[in-house]
Parts: sequence; structure tokens; C-alpha cells
Amino acid sequence: MFVTTTFTIEGYEIAEYKGVVRGIIVRSPTIAQGVLGGLKNIIGGRIGAYTEMCEQARQQAYDLLLEHARELGANAIVGLRYDASEVVSKGSATEVLCYGTAVVVTKNH
Repeated sequence: MFVTTTFTIEGYEIAEYKGVVRGIIVRSPTIAQGVLGGLKNIIGGRIGAYTEMCEQARQQAYDLLLEHARELGANAIVGLRYDASEVVSKGSATEVLCYGTAVVVTKNH
């Protein structure tokens, strides 16, 4: 499946729009990630435990997006975007949203 942040795919034309698709994940850090992240927050530096959690959330949201597009019969997604927001105060849960437009593309002749 083609996935792009642009609204066109070079060499292809959009034959049909299937609609907006999304993948949403709400994640909170594990106890270990919370402890490691808290320590790093005190001493400063890159918080690898939180980075790992965020990357996992982005991947899961992306996978759900692809699943949603396939269910609609799309073979491509254009205009891909990510958004994230805090769901519970003090950073205890983060929502990651991955969204775009599901389309059917055909190769230009």
C-alpha cells in the first residue's frame, strides 16, 4: 500500500476517494518506563524509555490506519499526518492519532 504525506503519488492518479482513515492509540508508560523517565527528568538528558513508548504508539496507530484503509478497499493513503496530545494530566497517558485519506490509485498510462 502506498502511503505518503503528499496529496498525489507521482505516476499514479486517484481513481476513487474512500474517505478519511485513522488509527488511534492511547498509551501510558510502564512502571519501568515511568521510573527511568522520572530519573532522567531529574538529571536531564534524552529520555529513551519515553522515546521507545512514543515510537511504539506511533507504530501501533500507523498499523491501525493501514487496517482501516484496507477495510475500505483502498490501495493507498494520501495526506498522512500524526497528532499527539496528553489525555490524562501530568503526562500519565498520551493519545497518538495517525490519519489520512484512503484512496484507490491507478498507474498513469
